Amino acid sequence: MLRSRQLKLTALSLIIYVALTLIAQLPAWSLLDNRAFDYLSTLNPLPLASDSPIVVAIDEPSLAEIQSQWPWPRGLHARLITALRAAGAKTIGMDIIFAEPSNPGDDAALAAALGPDVVLAGDETLVTSAQADQFVRVLPLQMFSDAYALTGIASITLDRDGVLRRLPPYDDGFAATVATAAGFEIPVGVPNKLLQVYGPARTYPTVSYYQALEPERFLPEGFFKDRIVLVGLSLQTAATVEKGGADAYATPYTVHTGHLTAGAEIQATIVDNIRLGSSVTEADQALRQLLLFGAVVIGALLVRKDTGWKTVLYNSVALVVMLGGAYAALRFGRVFVSPVSPALAMLSMSAAQAGLDYAKERAGRRQITQAFAQYLSPDLVSQLASDPTRLKLGGEKKKLSVLFCDVRGFTTIAEQLKDDPQHLTELINRLLTPLSDIVLSHGGTIDKYIGDCLMAFWNAPLDDPHHADHAVSAALSMLASMESLNAELAREAEIAGRTHHELRIGIGINTGDCVVGNMGSTRRFDYSALGDAVNLAARLEGESKNLGVSLLIGAGTAASLADTSGVRELGRILVKGKSEEVSVFTVVR
Repeated sequence: MLRSRQLKLTALSLIIYVALTLIAQLPAWSLLDNRAFDYLSTLNPLPLASDSPIVVAIDEPSLAEIQSQWPWPRGLHARLITALRAAGAKTIGMDIIFAEPSNPGDDAALAAALGPDVVLAGDETLVTSAQADQFVRVLPLQMFSDAYALTGIASITLDRDGVLRRLPPYDDGFAATVATAAGFEIPVGVPNKLLQVYGPARTYPTVSYYQALEPERFLPEGFFKDRIVLVGLSLQTAATVEKGGADAYATPYTVHTGHLTAGAEIQATIVDNIRLGSSVTEADQALRQLLLFGAVVIGALLVRKDTGWKTVLYNSVALVVMLGGAYAALRFGRVFVSPVSPALAMLSMSAAQAGLDYAKERAGRRQITQAFAQYLSPDLVSQLASDPTRLKLGGEKKKLSVLFCDVRGFTTIAEQLKDDPQHLTELINRLLTPLSDIVLSHGGTIDKYIGDCLMAFWNAPLDDPHHADHAVSAALSMLASMESLNAELAREAEIAGRTHHELRIGIGINTGDCVVGNMGSTRRFDYSALGDAVNLAARLEGESKNLGVSLLIGAGTAASLADTSGVRELGRILVKGKSEEVSVFTVVR
């Protein structure tokens, strides 16, 4: 049985592994992995470096203070660059595209302020047409490049859900060019990595544009000294996902705050990812498949024996370990291993096997219900179905109280009704139905019907510590029921104009050790009892007629009764199959 379960688990494991491998190839699946990255990368994120870039924000206070319509004159930007350079800024990144000529005097002033410590923004756009798709770059005016200013592509790449999670795929990206100008070595040809954010919007030190124009007036001394400074649009009122915003984008932190992050601050984040090496490498396909396979194996091991509350506990612990491992790999190893597929694989194994176990249990309960509905009362069948462990099939030794009930003079009745077999059958059924109901109502198990004889026993398959009392009580009720049954049959016979055949029964009960269980062949079997105690009960039923009593019980039954006030010993008799005489009793109440 255990081997069969293992084979089924192996097949189930392969099915789940292949299914999840195929499902993970769907484009929508990446959204789940991306969301997992959002939560893990923002759980206790890395702190900002002490020399992190400073953002000079083109914000609402600056627009109000400068009182000039946007775009501002380029001569104003020239003043800003001069002021920042004088304040000790190491590198100045202007996240503004100067692609079109403006006032000649302002353009000349800006060109004069530029130098190799200034990086201007360019843009790259995918233009799609019926003929071809091509990338079109928009760069600053040549006069600014001639002034030794550097140019970096400020375009970023968003994932399918509109969230920025990856470093730009450009070697000459804006942030990379800023970091290079600041003296940091940037690896060439670095594969597209995941972006490690350091916090929500306005995490980076930010000052208003108008304050940076006069740092000696508005800012502490040395505020910009040896720092990278990025200038760009950054509204103080953080744009939201619902409303959107100019040059503002969703990042992994947006899942927590609902706010977008300004483009200038995003460029600052990219600069730190590049220069500090804090970007995250995504696990390759081979590693993901290995972890998926491992999760399937773990899930199979957790349910290799059975499923239950322990399965829930073990799965909870395994999930915590899995999530903790994914977080540790990202936080300390800078590698993102999505826990979604492995977690789903493990839970799928447990859920699928639990479903199979439940179906098997339901089938077992139905089997028990069908097998014992004919022998036991509905209450006892319900108890067995809810707890099948109380039933030991295949035979067990147990002390039972066995009852045999037979119709007196049945041969004579059958002979008189030989020309009316239908009435004879109806008569026996009318007799056995109330007798059977009495047995069941007293907690007995009906073993079989042998023509006009009924065999029943107590204390199996469910334990009954008072089985002898219940058996005798059932016998007395059976005898008492005969009076009303005969009266009913007499009235029916009178109405039908036929002879009434009075029914009388004899009962024998014995208590002793028996073997009880499913008896028969592999194709057909019955739940029955065997043993010397059973044979003696049958003999006592036959001897009851000879002794002139309707109920004859053995010594084992008499000794097991709680109330012996109505028990009368009739003496000792020698029954067929026994070499010694046995004591017999009757009950009068």
